[in-house]
Amino acid sequence: MSAACSCLPEVRIAAAGAAAVEAAAGLLEPHVRRPEARRHAADYLRGLIADVERKNGWQLAEQAGYVHPRGIQRVLARYAWDADAIRDALRRWVVAELGDARAVLVVDETGFPKQGRHSAGVARQYSGTLGKIANCQVGVFLGYASPRGHVGLDRVLFVPQEWFADRDRCRRAGLPDALTHRTKPRLALELLERTLDAGVPAAWVTGDEVYGSDGNLRRALEARGQAYVLAVRSNESTTTWPPYGPPGQVRTADVAAAVPAAAWQRLSCGEGAQGPRWYDWAVVPLRPALRAGWLHAVLLRRHPERVDELAYYLVYAPATAALPEIVRAAGARWTIDDLFKLAKGQVGLDHYEVRSWQGWYRHVTLALLALAALTIGARKKGGRPVPATSRSRSRKSADSSSGSSGPPRARRTRSWRGPVGVDPIRSSPSTTIAGAA
Repeated sequence: MSAACSCLPEVRIAAAGAAAVEAAAGLLEPHVRRPEARRHAADYLRGLIADVERKNGWQLAEQAGYVHPRGIQRVLARYAWDADAIRDALRRWVVAELGDARAVLVVDETGFPKQGRHSAGVARQYSGTLGKIANCQVGVFLGYASPRGHVGLDRVLFVPQEWFADRDRCRRAGLPDALTHRTKPRLALELLERTLDAGVPAAWVTGDEVYGSDGNLRRALEARGQAYVLAVRSNESTTTWPPYGPPGQVRTADVAAAVPAAAWQRLSCGEGAQGPRWYDWAVVPLRPALRAGWLHAVLLRRHPERVDELAYYLVYAPATAALPEIVRAAGARWTIDDLFKLAKGQVGLDHYEVRSWQGWYRHVTLALLALAALTIGARKKGGRPVPATSRSRSRKSADSSSGSSGPPRARRTRSWRGPVGVDPIRSSPSTTIAGAA
């Protein structure tokens, strides 16, 4: 997903994915019973990949040829269907098309800027998307980085502790009564356990310091024999044990200070926007694991020129794992950044205009399904999706709620017949997937 690769142009990528979009729409059929609801949900999905400026109710309805957005809006609000069942169908499809035993599961979060206090889980909290504390929702996501393609597999909305002090507020936003506060690492572990329990093939798990510093998450992965390469801070304390060192505690920064110059190897951890990401790497065993033939180690990453710039990872893996393989797993962490850019830029992951718990899950699930269709379709045509930037007209537009939606701005259009029983409206000729399908 880098600018350095030989990729198809965005419009050609979308057209190439038309068949995959229809396959994705077919996944909805067993889980959306009413024919009208199923048709509207499929049109919602097609609209997420089409050349639509904002993936909101009005513009998705216009794209589908509807005279009013009610049908499209009901996909998120009123129709009876289970977003988790669609997520499970998405997972099975991804495994069938992209599954690979060498794949890496990547956990990370992304923010959704919001106005007001009524959207489920919204609060003033840190958002890496914005690089600051802001009023936003935060979702924790699980990415699947396979040699065959990178997609999103699962999602969960983080709800800050403050929400649970006001149960009336929770009910107004549609939060389940049984829901309790869970930290981001706890949510990530739930995503990982659900995915691994479903038999998704993956050699490694990776994530940033938020997740790597959580001992409960690490121990749960170790208990099931799942290898990981998780980033930690320089002051993370870990245990050493013979034969790799005397019994005791050591900080990751102290491990790095003791690495001899000959132990560093220059390796690429994957493709970046400017080509291969070259760093100097070293791995230092810390102690044998309880699982026979496995060990705990620290992986160190050093900038090739600014040698005081270091990054640290805790590793749990077979003792036979080679350094290039561990580095490859660590580098897969960046694939989820590309995934978020692609999902927000091309399938409107952050374009939703709903406030409810159910609405968030429904839109985000359909966006992940649309992204998988884009990735699978592009792969079959020999290209890869290129991350695109969102074409929001303004921050206010991106943050607006459903109460502020209105008709789309005028543009040059042509007439065509909408679905049976639906009055036609004027639709943009610049659509890609819907026209190709």
